[in-house]
Amino acid sequence: MAYQLTDSIQILPGIGPARAKRLEKLGILSLRDLLFWFPRNYEDRRELFSIAEAPEDRSVCVRAMVATPPRATHIRKGLELVKVSVVDDRETMEITFFNQAYVRTALTPGMVCIFFGSVQRKGRRYTMTNPVFEPEEGQRFTQCIMPVYPLTAGISNNLLAGALRRVLEDCTDQLEEPLPREILRRHQLAQVGYAVRTVHFPPSWEELEVAKRRLVFEELFLLSLGLSMLKGSGLRRQGIACASHPLKNYTDTLPFTLTDAQLRTIGEAFDDMTSGRAMNRLVQGDVGSGKTVVGAACAWLMAKNGCQSALMAPTEILAEQHWKTLSPLLERSGQTVALLTGSTRAKERRELLARLEAGEIDLLIGTHALLTQNVVFRRLGLVITDEQHRFGVGQRSALVGKHQQGEQPHVLVMSATPIPRTLALIVYGDLDVSVIDQRPPGRQEVQTLLIGEDKRQRMYGFIRKQVEEGHQVYLVCPAVEESEGMALLPGGELKNVTDYARELRESVFPDLKIGLLHGKLKPKEKEAAMAAFARGETQLLVATTVIEVGVDVPNATLIVIENAERFGLSQLHQLRGRVGRGSSQSYCVLVSSARGQEARQRLRALCATNDGFQIAEEDLKLRGPGDFFGSRQHGLPPLKVADLAGDTRVLYEAKQAAQSLLEEDPQLSLPGHRQIRSRVEQLFEANRDTFN
Repeated sequence: MAYQLTDSIQILPGIGPARAKRLEKLGILSLRDLLFWFPRNYEDRRELFSIAEAPEDRSVCVRAMVATPPRATHIRKGLELVKVSVVDDRETMEITFFNQAYVRTALTPGMVCIFFGSVQRKGRRYTMTNPVFEPEEGQRFTQCIMPVYPLTAGISNNLLAGALRRVLEDCTDQLEEPLPREILRRHQLAQVGYAVRTVHFPPSWEELEVAKRRLVFEELFLLSLGLSMLKGSGLRRQGIACASHPLKNYTDTLPFTLTDAQLRTIGEAFDDMTSGRAMNRLVQGDVGSGKTVVGAACAWLMAKNGCQSALMAPTEILAEQHWKTLSPLLERSGQTVALLTGSTRAKERRELLARLEAGEIDLLIGTHALLTQNVVFRRLGLVITDEQHRFGVGQRSALVGKHQQGEQPHVLVMSATPIPRTLALIVYGDLDVSVIDQRPPGRQEVQTLLIGEDKRQRMYGFIRKQVEEGHQVYLVCPAVEESEGMALLPGGELKNVTDYARELRESVFPDLKIGLLHGKLKPKEKEAAMAAFARGETQLLVATTVIEVGVDVPNATLIVIENAERFGLSQLHQLRGRVGRGSSQSYCVLVSSARGQEARQRLRALCATNDGFQIAEEDLKLRGPGDFFGSRQHGLPPLKVADLAGDTRVLYEAKQAAQSLLEEDPQLSLPGHRQIRSRVEQLFEANRDTFN
């Protein structure tokens, strides 16, 4: 029978309601879904060996005849062995199967089969354990490059591969080619039908590369199109054209010298602001690299051109910190800096808003309070957002919208989360990227140590030593309370802040002042806990990751992160950035009982370097893009075939192709582009309304 892309998966032989329900967990409901369930890996099963010549260091195919009936042995409950002897022209081999009862009837003496597995030899004795096998007549899964699929309980790799073999020929011919012929030609891409067939069952590694490149390009092309359209198309609008002013006039007023990286970044921003087009720039830099001073320089240039600036921070305490930092820097140049938060008193707020509307305030710093309707600027020329991914595109747009009709403000986005360049290119598709990759002189490197549960008492001694020297300490846990399924230590279970703070107060440090901070507290309680720590009133602060973006406490010299394996590398690096802000040597202690190789590898990578971008690249390879932004925040659809860490070259090609297409047809409304638009909408299903 001929299959259709829209057919239910249950149309296939051997897939009844029970298996269909399991496949639904993988997102496979139709034959189209099955077609786009791509392999995660491949096994090269093409070489065929005799028993005696088979290498021991890898799995290979061996042709042999079943010599004896399979023999079953019941070892204990839950463990049954089936053994069978096979022979070829020269040797005999014993094969053992664990808990595979079907083998007893599947193999009969005299059958010639291809066995795929690892041959082990001890003297003249050859053995193999749990091989894949099939009769030599009608081979499907041996002597080929075999796809290895992501699976779920009750669904085997052979089941998926067999199902795909049945439908590939019928269904790939029904796939519509979404990419324009010109893009296929210019970028030398294979047709979609060939690519899908080949990625499942490649005749050679070379053909697999051709197929994968096509599918990776398409995925990144559609992703780039969607993000550019969500952000208002890749086309830049006219902005306020600033007259140039010598940067030296600003830097001469500063009580410190800027790094080369800061000067380069300011230069890039000034070029944008004087170009006549609206600046859209992301400034990335590790904690302490001096991003805020770059923002201040841009605000200075705007004030010199008769325009106002706004800086939005995610918390009141961070907004206040920016105000305390920037006020003295800009007031030296005769500019006025004001602070507006939810805590600003009514009378003070009325006066401030009147001065803002009259143009008497050059830079207004605040939280979400800046977005309220009664905040009116006389002439808003620059919008700066700190920790952009904590706001989202909508809030940035709301602030940008507070400008005079016809004048598009410049936008500067500051992020202390080092994002790999490949990911920044996609996520911040509408922004140019500047990287501050130098630290100001005099900043201490934070020493990072990885310890197990057996060193806990020594760690407590180190905490006490830091406090006795007049310093403060953060202790970070992955959970708020035990009810989240995270029992208290000892024994390597997960720590939670509520019980941990109680334990420290009652048993470990009863003489110290210990604060508690987590996301379930009311906003005012959170602010109070952080402010008390900043003022030095509490010596230890037990917290969840809410401190990740927090106030500058130069006196904090130690951060202890419990169950460190539970956090992403980039998040651990952010947390580590809470210390090392003063002149004293600072430390980060990672506590982990994890024994898994990948977890240990990740944590050792953090101990080895303080370079946030190197860590971010490593994190992207190990964990994928979700670690940098919560999925609901970054809006990135899951990638089926592209690898953002490895497919950089294709990413640049795809992004350029997407920008060219949008310049020609910003809404993808031309008849030849409707198929692409439909695919983009499917990819960004959650944001479909934005395209209308």
